[in-house]
Amino acid sequence: MPFDLQKLVAERRAEKFDLFDRHLNTQLLRLLKTIGFDIDYVGAEGPYLFDGEGNRYLDLLSGFGVFAMGRNHPTVIRALEQVLHGNFAGMVQLDASLLAGLLAERLAARMPGLDKLFFCNSGAEAVEAAIKFSRAATRRSKIVYCDHAFHGLTYGALSLNGDELFRNGFGPLLGDCVKIPFDDLDALERALAAGDVAAFVVEPIQGHGVNIPGDDYLPEARRLCTQHRTLLVADEIQTGMGRTGRFYACEHWGVEPDIALLAKALSGGFVPVGAVAMRRWIFDKVFDRMDRAVVHGSTFAKNDMAMAAGLATLAVLDDEKLIERAAALGESLTDGLRQRLGGYEFVKAVRGKGMMIAIEFGPPSSLKLKAAYALMEQANKGLFCQLILVPLFQHHRILAQVAGHDMPVIKLLPPLVIGEDDRTWIETAFDDAVRDSHSLGAVWDLGRTLAGQARKSRAGAA
Repeated sequence: MPFDLQKLVAERRAEKFDLFDRHLNTQLLRLLKTIGFDIDYVGAEGPYLFDGEGNRYLDLLSGFGVFAMGRNHPTVIRALEQVLHGNFAGMVQLDASLLAGLLAERLAARMPGLDKLFFCNSGAEAVEAAIKFSRAATRRSKIVYCDHAFHGLTYGALSLNGDELFRNGFGPLLGDCVKIPFDDLDALERALAAGDVAAFVVEPIQGHGVNIPGDDYLPEARRLCTQHRTLLVADEIQTGMGRTGRFYACEHWGVEPDIALLAKALSGGFVPVGAVAMRRWIFDKVFDRMDRAVVHGSTFAKNDMAMAAGLATLAVLDDEKLIERAAALGESLTDGLRQRLGGYEFVKAVRGKGMMIAIEFGPPSSLKLKAAYALMEQANKGLFCQLILVPLFQHHRILAQVAGHDMPVIKLLPPLVIGEDDRTWIETAFDDAVRDSHSLGAVWDLGRTLAGQARKSRAGAA
Protein backbone atom coordinates (compact mmCIF):
# COMPACT_ATOMS: atom_id res chain seq x y z
CA MET A 1 0.00 0.00 0.00
CA PRO A 2 1.50 3.41 -0.94
CA PHE A 3 2.47 5.76 1.86
CA ASP A 4 -0.24 8.35 2.54
CA LEU A 5 0.96 11.18 4.78
CA GLN A 6 -2.40 12.94 5.00
CA LYS A 7 -4.10 9.72 6.07
CA LEU A 8 -1.43 9.09 8.72
CA VAL A 9 -1.82 12.62 10.12
CA ALA A 10 -5.61 12.30 10.22
CA GLU A 11 -5.45 8.95 12.00
CA ARG A 12 -2.95 10.03 14.64
CA ARG A 13 -3.81 13.71 15.18
CA ALA A 14 -5.44 13.07 18.56
CA GLU A 15 -2.13 11.66 19.82
CA LYS A 16 -0.15 14.80 19.01
CA PHE A 17 0.60 15.95 22.56
CA ASP A 18 1.02 12.44 23.95
CA LEU A 19 3.61 11.58 21.29
CA PHE A 20 5.48 14.80 21.99
CA ASP A 21 5.46 14.07 25.71
CA ARG A 22 6.69 10.49 25.30
CA HIS A 23 9.37 11.01 22.69
CA LEU A 24 10.29 14.71 22.54
CA ASN A 25 10.50 17.69 24.91
CA THR A 26 8.30 17.12 27.96
CA GLN A 27 9.32 20.41 29.59
CA LEU A 28 8.30 22.41 26.51
CA LEU A 29 4.92 20.68 26.54
CA ARG A 30 4.50 21.51 30.24
CA LEU A 31 5.27 25.14 29.44
CA LEU A 32 2.69 25.24 26.65
CA LYS A 33 0.01 23.76 28.88
CA THR A 34 0.87 26.10 31.76
CA ILE A 35 0.34 29.24 29.69
CA GLY A 36 -2.54 27.79 27.65
CA PHE A 37 -0.70 27.67 24.33
CA ASP A 38 -1.35 23.95 23.74
CA ILE A 39 -3.46 24.41 20.60
CA ASP A 40 -3.80 21.86 17.81
CA TYR A 41 -3.12 23.94 14.71
CA VAL A 42 -4.39 22.25 11.58
CA GLY A 43 -3.62 24.81 8.90
CA ALA A 44 -1.87 28.07 8.07
CA GLU A 45 -1.96 30.75 5.41
CA GLY A 46 0.01 33.98 5.29
CA PRO A 47 0.19 35.50 8.78
CA TYR A 48 -2.58 33.27 10.14
CA LEU A 49 -2.81 29.93 11.95
CA PHE A 50 -6.04 27.90 12.17
CA ASP A 51 -7.10 25.37 14.81
CA GLY A 52 -9.42 22.40 14.40
CA GLU A 53 -12.46 24.50 15.28
CA GLY A 54 -11.76 27.00 12.53
CA ASN A 55 -10.48 29.75 14.82
CA ARG A 56 -7.98 32.11 13.22
CA TYR A 57 -4.84 33.26 15.06
CA LEU A 58 -2.46 36.07 14.11
CA ASP A 59 1.11 34.80 14.41
CA LEU A 60 3.49 37.50 15.64
CA LEU A 61 6.12 34.95 16.62
CA SER A 62 6.63 33.94 12.98
CA GLY A 63 8.65 30.87 13.93
CA PHE A 64 11.25 33.19 15.55
CA GLY A 65 11.34 35.25 12.37
CA VAL A 66 11.33 32.42 9.83
CA PHE A 67 7.95 33.28 8.28
CA ALA A 68 8.64 36.81 7.08
CA MET A 69 6.37 36.11 4.10
CA GLY A 70 3.83 34.27 6.19
CA ARG A 71 3.22 30.57 5.81
CA ASN A 72 2.74 28.60 2.61
CA HIS A 73 3.43 31.37 0.13
CA PRO A 74 2.25 30.08 -3.28
CA THR A 75 5.27 31.41 -5.19
CA VAL A 76 7.70 29.43 -3.04
CA ILE A 77 5.45 26.37 -3.18
CA ARG A 78 5.48 26.51 -6.98
CA ALA A 79 9.27 26.70 -7.02
CA LEU A 80 9.56 23.72 -4.70
CA GLU A 81 7.07 21.73 -6.77
CA GLN A 82 9.17 22.40 -9.85
CA VAL A 83 12.21 20.99 -8.07
CA LEU A 84 10.29 17.94 -6.83
CA HIS A 85 8.88 17.15 -10.25
CA GLY A 86 11.88 18.29 -12.29
CA ASN A 87 14.15 15.30 -11.68
CA PHE A 88 17.04 17.68 -11.00
CA ALA A 89 20.51 16.22 -10.51
CA GLY A 90 20.89 17.72 -7.06
CA MET A 91 23.68 17.36 -4.48
CA VAL A 92 26.07 15.59 -6.81
CA GLN A 93 28.73 17.12 -4.53
CA LEU A 94 31.42 16.94 -7.22
CA ASP A 95 29.53 19.44 -9.35
CA ALA A 96 28.82 23.16 -9.57
CA SER A 97 25.20 23.88 -8.60
CA LEU A 98 23.44 26.28 -10.97
CA LEU A 99 20.74 27.14 -8.42
CA ALA A 100 23.38 27.92 -5.78
CA GLY A 101 25.19 30.15 -8.26
CA LEU A 102 22.00 32.01 -9.10
CA LEU A 103 21.06 32.54 -5.46
CA ALA A 104 24.59 33.68 -4.62
CA GLU A 105 24.51 36.14 -7.50
CA ARG A 106 21.24 37.66 -6.34
CA LEU A 107 22.28 37.89 -2.71
CA ALA A 108 25.63 39.45 -3.60
CA ALA A 109 23.86 42.08 -5.69
CA ARG A 110 22.01 43.22 -2.55
CA MET A 111 25.11 43.42 -0.34
CA PRO A 112 27.83 45.61 -1.85
CA GLY A 113 31.35 44.29 -1.38
CA LEU A 114 30.22 40.83 -0.30
CA ASP A 115 30.57 38.92 -3.53
CA LYS A 116 31.42 35.45 -2.24
CA LEU A 117 28.83 33.18 -0.61
CA PHE A 118 28.95 30.03 1.49
CA PHE A 119 25.67 28.18 1.99
CA CYS A 120 24.79 26.03 4.98
CA ASN A 121 21.71 24.72 6.80
CA SER A 122 20.96 27.16 9.61
CA GLY A 123 21.86 30.37 11.34
CA ALA A 124 23.98 28.55 13.90
CA GLU A 125 25.93 26.87 11.07
CA ALA A 126 26.45 30.29 9.50
CA VAL A 127 27.92 31.56 12.77
CA GLU A 128 30.18 28.52 13.03
CA ALA A 129 31.42 29.16 9.49
CA ALA A 130 32.02 32.84 10.25
CA ILE A 131 34.19 31.94 13.25
CA LYS A 132 36.27 29.53 11.16
CA PHE A 133 36.58 31.87 8.20
CA SER A 134 37.53 34.83 10.41
CA ARG A 135 40.27 32.91 12.15
CA ALA A 136 41.61 31.46 8.91
CA ALA A 137 41.59 34.81 7.10
CA THR A 138 43.25 36.86 9.87
CA ARG A 139 45.46 34.19 11.45
CA ARG A 140 44.12 35.38 14.79
CA SER A 141 42.02 33.43 17.26
CA LYS A 142 40.15 35.94 19.45
CA ILE A 143 36.44 36.62 18.80
CA VAL A 144 34.66 39.56 20.46
CA TYR A 145 30.89 39.47 21.03
CA CYS A 146 28.30 41.37 23.06
CA ASP A 147 26.31 40.74 26.20
CA HIS A 148 22.66 39.79 25.56
CA ALA A 149 23.74 38.42 22.17
CA PHE A 150 22.16 35.32 20.70
CA HIS A 151 24.04 33.65 17.86
CA GLY A 152 22.85 30.03 18.11
CA LEU A 153 23.23 26.96 20.30
CA THR A 154 25.94 24.83 18.65
CA TYR A 155 29.28 24.95 20.46
CA GLY A 156 30.97 27.75 18.53
CA ALA A 157 27.81 29.83 18.35
CA LEU A 158 27.04 29.11 22.01
CA SER A 159 30.48 30.43 22.91
CA LEU A 160 29.29 33.82 21.62
CA ASN A 161 26.00 33.69 23.50
CA GLY A 162 25.47 36.52 25.97
CA ASP A 163 22.82 34.72 28.05
CA GLU A 164 24.18 32.36 30.71
CA LEU A 165 20.94 30.34 30.74
CA PHE A 166 21.92 28.75 27.45
CA ARG A 167 25.58 28.25 28.39
CA ASN A 168 25.19 26.71 31.84
CA GLY A 169 26.03 23.02 32.00
CA PHE A 170 27.63 22.83 28.56
CA GLY A 171 31.18 24.00 29.24
CA PRO A 172 33.98 24.21 28.54
CA LEU A 173 33.10 26.29 25.50
CA LEU A 174 35.27 27.65 22.72
CA GLY A 175 38.29 29.55 24.01
CA ASP A 176 39.43 33.07 23.13
CA CYS A 177 35.92 34.53 23.08
CA VAL A 178 35.57 37.90 24.82
CA LYS A 179 32.27 39.46 25.89
CA ILE A 180 31.78 43.23 25.94
CA PRO A 181 28.73 45.46 26.55
CA PHE A 182 26.52 46.16 23.55
CA ASP A 183 26.47 49.72 22.20
CA ASP A 184 29.66 50.60 24.10
CA LEU A 185 32.37 51.93 21.79
CA ASP A 186 34.91 52.41 24.58
CA ALA A 187 34.62 48.74 25.49
CA LEU A 188 34.99 47.73 21.85
CA GLU A 189 38.07 49.93 21.41
CA ARG A 190 39.70 48.40 24.50
CA ALA A 191 38.92 44.89 23.26
CA LEU A 192 40.51 45.58 19.86
CA ALA A 193 43.50 47.59 21.08
CA ALA A 194 45.96 44.68 21.31
CA GLY A 195 45.52 43.91 17.60
CA ASP A 196 44.81 40.23 18.21
CA VAL A 197 41.07 40.02 17.46
CA ALA A 198 39.96 38.05 14.42
CA ALA A 199 36.36 39.26 14.39
CA PHE A 200 33.78 41.36 16.16
CA VAL A 201 30.49 39.47 15.81
CA VAL A 202 27.43 41.63 16.42
CA GLU A 203 23.72 41.75 15.76
CA PRO A 204 22.94 45.22 14.34
CA ILE A 205 19.76 45.07 16.44
CA GLN A 206 19.85 42.51 19.21
CA GLY A 207 17.07 39.95 18.99
CA HIS A 208 17.02 39.36 22.74
CA GLY A 209 15.39 42.56 23.91
CA VAL A 210 15.23 44.27 20.51
CA ASN A 211 18.09 46.49 21.63
CA ILE A 212 18.74 49.21 19.05
CA PRO A 213 22.19 50.86 19.19
CA GLY A 214 22.91 54.56 19.05
CA ASP A 215 23.35 56.05 15.61
CA ASP A 216 27.14 56.23 15.86
CA TYR A 217 27.71 52.70 17.19
CA LEU A 218 27.91 50.61 14.04
CA PRO A 219 29.68 53.23 11.91
CA GLU A 220 32.30 53.66 14.62
CA ALA A 221 32.54 49.90 15.11
CA ARG A 222 33.24 49.67 11.37
CA ARG A 223 35.99 52.29 11.69
CA LEU A 224 37.57 50.60 14.71
CA CYS A 225 37.53 47.17 13.08
CA THR A 226 39.19 48.58 9.98
CA GLN A 227 41.79 50.37 12.09
CA HIS A 228 42.70 47.21 14.01
CA ARG A 229 42.37 44.84 11.03
CA THR A 230 39.53 43.00 12.69
CA LEU A 231 36.66 41.61 10.65
CA LEU A 232 33.22 43.06 11.30
CA VAL A 233 30.74 40.19 11.21
CA ALA A 234 27.08 41.26 11.09
CA ASP A 235 24.70 38.59 12.35
CA GLU A 236 21.64 39.43 10.24
CA ILE A 237 20.01 36.04 10.80
CA GLN A 238 16.92 37.62 12.33
CA THR A 239 17.30 41.23 11.18
CA GLY A 240 17.98 40.44 7.51
CA MET A 241 15.67 39.67 4.60
CA GLY A 242 13.69 42.90 4.98
CA ARG A 243 12.69 42.42 8.62
CA THR A 244 13.71 45.94 9.69
CA GLY A 245 12.64 47.75 6.52
CA ARG A 246 15.97 47.31 4.72
CA PHE A 247 17.31 44.16 3.11
CA TYR A 248 19.76 43.87 5.97
CA ALA A 249 19.80 46.07 9.04
CA CYS A 250 23.34 47.43 8.61
CA GLU A 251 21.94 49.54 5.76
CA HIS A 252 20.17 51.77 8.28
CA TRP A 253 23.57 53.07 9.35
CA GLY A 254 25.34 52.89 5.98
CA VAL A 255 27.69 50.19 7.24
CA GLU A 256 29.25 47.49 5.07
CA PRO A 257 30.41 44.50 7.14
CA ASP A 258 33.16 42.13 6.09
CA ILE A 259 30.89 39.14 6.64
CA ALA A 260 27.09 39.08 6.83
CA LEU A 261 25.04 36.11 8.02
CA LEU A 262 21.56 35.26 6.76
CA ALA A 263 19.18 32.39 7.54
CA LYS A 264 15.65 32.06 8.98
CA ALA A 265 13.45 33.81 6.37
CA LEU A 266 15.78 33.08 3.44
CA SER A 267 13.79 30.03 2.30
CA GLY A 268 10.33 31.42 2.98
CA GLY A 269 10.04 29.09 5.96
CA PHE A 270 10.08 25.85 3.99
CA VAL A 271 13.66 24.51 4.00
CA PRO A 272 16.53 24.88 6.49
CA VAL A 273 19.07 27.25 4.98
CA GLY A 274 21.83 29.65 5.96
CA ALA A 275 24.18 31.90 4.04
CA VAL A 276 27.52 33.52 4.80
CA ALA A 277 28.28 36.46 2.51
CA MET A 278 31.82 37.81 2.63
CA ARG A 279 34.52 39.78 0.92
CA ARG A 280 36.35 37.81 -1.74
CA TRP A 281 39.73 37.95 -0.03
CA ILE A 282 38.34 36.28 3.08
CA PHE A 283 36.92 33.41 1.06
CA ASP A 284 40.17 33.05 -0.86
CA LYS A 285 42.17 32.80 2.36
CA VAL A 286 40.10 29.75 3.37
CA PHE A 287 39.91 28.02 0.00
CA ASP A 288 43.43 28.97 -1.04
CA ARG A 289 44.58 25.84 -2.84
CA MET A 290 43.01 23.10 -4.91
CA ASP A 291 43.67 20.51 -2.21
CA ARG A 292 41.69 22.72 0.22
CA ALA A 293 38.65 23.05 -2.05
CA VAL A 294 36.55 21.06 0.43
CA VAL A 295 38.21 22.23 3.65
CA HIS A 296 34.83 23.48 4.89
CA GLY A 297 31.39 22.42 3.79
CA SER A 298 28.09 20.84 4.74
CA THR A 299 26.44 17.85 3.09
CA PHE A 300 23.03 19.41 2.53
CA ALA A 301 24.30 22.92 1.80
CA LYS A 302 23.37 24.12 -1.69
CA ASN A 303 20.60 21.51 -1.94
CA ASP A 304 18.15 22.33 -4.73
CA MET A 305 15.13 22.72 -2.46
CA ALA A 306 16.82 25.36 -0.30
CA MET A 307 18.34 27.21 -3.23
CA ALA A 308 15.05 27.26 -5.18
CA ALA A 309 13.16 28.44 -2.10
CA GLY A 310 15.72 31.21 -1.59
CA LEU A 311 15.39 32.38 -5.19
CA ALA A 312 11.59 32.41 -4.93
CA THR A 313 11.74 34.26 -1.61
CA LEU A 314 13.87 37.05 -3.08
CA ALA A 315 11.44 37.31 -5.99
CA VAL A 316 8.50 37.69 -3.60
CA LEU A 317 10.31 40.37 -1.58
CA ASP A 318 10.70 42.37 -4.80
CA ASP A 319 7.40 41.62 -6.51
CA GLU A 320 5.29 42.40 -3.45
CA LYS A 321 7.55 45.24 -2.25
CA LEU A 322 7.67 43.63 1.18
CA ILE A 323 10.78 45.47 2.35
CA GLU A 324 9.17 48.82 1.68
CA ARG A 325 6.00 47.51 3.27
CA ALA A 326 7.91 46.43 6.38
CA ALA A 327 9.37 49.93 6.72
CA ALA A 328 6.09 51.80 6.30
CA LEU A 329 3.67 49.49 8.09
CA GLY A 330 6.20 48.71 10.80
CA GLU A 331 6.61 52.41 11.56
CA SER A 332 2.83 52.86 11.67
CA LEU A 333 2.42 49.87 13.98
CA THR A 334 5.19 51.04 16.33
CA ASP A 335 3.73 54.55 16.46
CA GLY A 336 0.23 53.20 17.02
CA LEU A 337 1.35 50.99 19.90
CA ARG A 338 3.34 53.83 21.39
CA GLN A 339 0.31 56.13 21.31
CA ARG A 340 -2.09 53.54 22.69
CA LEU A 341 0.17 52.11 25.40
CA GLY A 342 2.27 55.09 26.42
CA GLY A 343 -0.08 56.16 29.20
CA TYR A 344 -0.12 52.84 31.08
CA GLU A 345 1.90 52.49 34.26
CA PHE A 346 3.46 49.16 33.38
CA VAL A 347 4.70 50.24 29.93
CA LYS A 348 8.25 51.56 29.95
CA ALA A 349 8.96 51.83 26.20
CA VAL A 350 7.85 50.82 22.71
CA ARG A 351 10.67 50.64 20.16
CA GLY A 352 11.56 48.99 16.91
CA LYS A 353 12.64 49.19 13.30
CA GLY A 354 10.40 47.91 10.56
CA MET A 355 8.64 44.73 11.64
CA MET A 356 10.92 44.10 14.61
CA ILE A 357 9.20 45.69 17.60
CA ALA A 358 9.55 45.55 21.37
CA ILE A 359 7.19 46.51 24.16
CA GLU A 360 9.13 46.87 27.40
CA PHE A 361 7.47 46.82 30.82
CA GLY A 362 8.65 48.07 34.19
CA PRO A 363 7.53 48.56 37.81
CA PRO A 364 4.31 50.58 38.21
CA SER A 365 4.10 53.79 40.16
CA SER A 366 0.90 52.89 42.04
CA LEU A 367 1.44 51.29 45.43
CA LYS A 368 -1.50 48.93 44.91
CA LEU A 369 0.15 47.34 41.86
CA LYS A 370 3.74 47.23 43.08
CA ALA A 371 3.25 44.18 45.30
CA ALA A 372 1.77 42.10 42.49
CA TYR A 373 4.51 43.15 40.09
CA ALA A 374 7.17 42.33 42.69
CA LEU A 375 5.66 38.87 43.24
CA MET A 376 6.01 38.00 39.58
CA GLU A 377 9.48 39.53 39.27
CA GLN A 378 10.60 37.50 42.27
CA ALA A 379 9.43 34.30 40.60
CA ASN A 380 10.88 35.15 37.19
CA LYS A 381 11.91 38.51 35.75
CA GLY A 382 10.06 37.92 32.52
CA LEU A 383 6.94 36.52 34.15
CA PHE A 384 4.99 39.76 34.06
CA CYS A 385 4.87 39.59 30.27
CA GLN A 386 2.70 36.48 30.52
CA LEU A 387 0.08 38.67 32.20
CA ILE A 388 -0.20 40.33 28.79
CA LEU A 389 0.59 37.40 26.52
CA VAL A 390 -1.80 34.83 27.97
CA PRO A 391 -4.98 36.93 27.61
CA LEU A 392 -3.65 38.28 24.31
CA PHE A 393 -3.66 34.70 23.07
CA GLN A 394 -6.78 33.44 24.83
CA HIS A 395 -9.04 36.46 24.20
CA HIS A 396 -7.61 37.96 21.02
CA ARG A 397 -5.96 34.94 19.36
CA ILE A 398 -2.63 36.70 18.89
CA LEU A 399 0.50 34.57 19.30
CA ALA A 400 3.57 36.40 20.63
CA GLN A 401 6.23 35.82 23.24
CA VAL A 402 8.93 37.41 25.36
CA ALA A 403 12.06 38.86 23.76
CA GLY A 404 14.39 36.74 25.84
CA HIS A 405 14.99 35.02 29.16
CA ASP A 406 14.64 37.07 32.33
CA MET A 407 13.53 40.31 30.69
CA PRO A 408 10.15 42.11 30.81
CA VAL A 409 10.04 42.66 27.06
CA ILE A 410 7.56 41.34 24.50
CA LYS A 411 8.94 41.03 20.97
CA LEU A 412 6.76 41.26 17.88
CA LEU A 413 7.97 39.77 14.61
CA PRO A 414 4.91 40.13 12.37
CA PRO A 415 5.03 38.54 8.93
CA LEU A 416 5.83 41.25 6.41
CA VAL A 417 2.56 40.43 4.62
CA ILE A 418 0.20 41.66 7.36
CA GLY A 419 -2.33 44.29 6.32
CA GLU A 420 -3.97 47.35 7.83
CA ASP A 421 -6.72 45.22 9.39
CA ASP A 422 -4.05 43.15 11.12
CA ARG A 423 -2.34 46.30 12.38
CA THR A 424 -5.62 47.44 13.94
CA TRP A 425 -6.12 43.95 15.39
CA ILE A 426 -2.68 44.11 17.05
CA GLU A 427 -3.05 47.62 18.44
CA THR A 428 -6.56 47.04 19.79
CA ALA A 429 -5.65 43.69 21.36
CA PHE A 430 -2.56 45.04 23.11
CA ASP A 431 -4.47 48.07 24.34
CA ASP A 432 -7.10 45.77 25.82
CA ALA A 433 -4.62 43.32 27.37
CA VAL A 434 -2.41 46.02 28.90
CA ARG A 435 -5.44 47.87 30.24
CA ASP A 436 -6.69 44.68 31.90
CA SER A 437 -3.25 44.04 33.39
CA HIS A 438 -3.77 47.15 35.51
CA SER A 439 -6.73 45.50 37.19
CA LEU A 440 -5.54 44.39 40.61
CA GLY A 441 -7.69 41.26 40.50
CA ALA A 442 -6.31 40.20 37.14
CA VAL A 443 -2.74 40.80 38.28
CA TRP A 444 -3.12 38.75 41.44
CA ASP A 445 -5.06 35.88 39.84
CA LEU A 446 -2.74 35.31 36.92
CA GLY A 447 0.29 36.32 38.93
CA ARG A 448 -0.39 33.66 41.58
CA THR A 449 -0.97 30.99 38.94
CA LEU A 450 2.13 31.74 36.90
CA ALA A 451 4.36 32.44 39.87
CA GLY A 452 3.25 29.16 41.45
CA GLN A 453 4.03 27.26 38.27
CA ALA A 454 7.43 28.93 38.03
CA ARG A 455 8.30 27.98 41.64
CA LYS A 456 7.18 24.37 41.04
CA SER A 457 9.28 24.21 37.90
CA ARG A 458 12.37 25.44 39.74
CA ALA A 459 11.77 23.04 42.60
CA GLY A 460 11.38 20.14 40.18
CA ALA A 461 14.59 21.07 38.42
CA ALA A 462 16.45 21.16 41.73
